[in-house]
Amino acid sequence: MAQAAAVKARPKYLNVFLLGIMLPVPGFVSIFHRVSGAGLFLCMPLLIWLFGASLGTPEQFSAYRSAMEFSLLGLPLVKLLLLGLLWAYLHHFCAGIRFLLLDMHIGVDRAPARASAWAVFAVSLTLTVVLGGLTW
Repeated sequence: MAQAAAVKARPKYLNVFLLGIMLPVPGFVSIFHRVSGAGLFLCMPLLIWLFGASLGTPEQFSAYRSAMEFSLLGLPLVKLLLLGLLWAYLHHFCAGIRFLLLDMHIGVDRAPARASAWAVFAVSLTLTVVLGGLTW
C-alpha cells in the first residue's frame, strides 16, 4: 500500500503538443522519421516536377537554371522549404538505416540505442548543412 502512494500521479490529459510526456532521444528520432516520411510523400509531386524540369539536354538545363534564379524557386522562403525537404530526406534515410540495424538486433541496448539516435541527428543535420551550402 505504501508503494502505491509513492507512485507518481499520471497526467489526466495530454495537451496538443504532447509536452507532458518526457520522451527519450530515440522516441524523437522515431517521431521525426514518421513526420519526415509523411512530408516527403506529400511533397512528392513538387520534387518530381523539379527533377523532371532539371533533366534534358544541356541547353534545357542551363535555361532551367537561369529561369530558376528569377522565378518562384529563387525566393529565400522557397529555398528554405527545399532545404527542409533535404533535411527530411537525409533524416529519413539515416533513421531508416538505424531502424534496419535495430531490426537485426544491432544496438538494441539502452546506451547504443541512445548513441545511434544522437548520431542520426548529428549526421542528418551535418549533411544538410554541407549539401544545403553547396546547392544554395
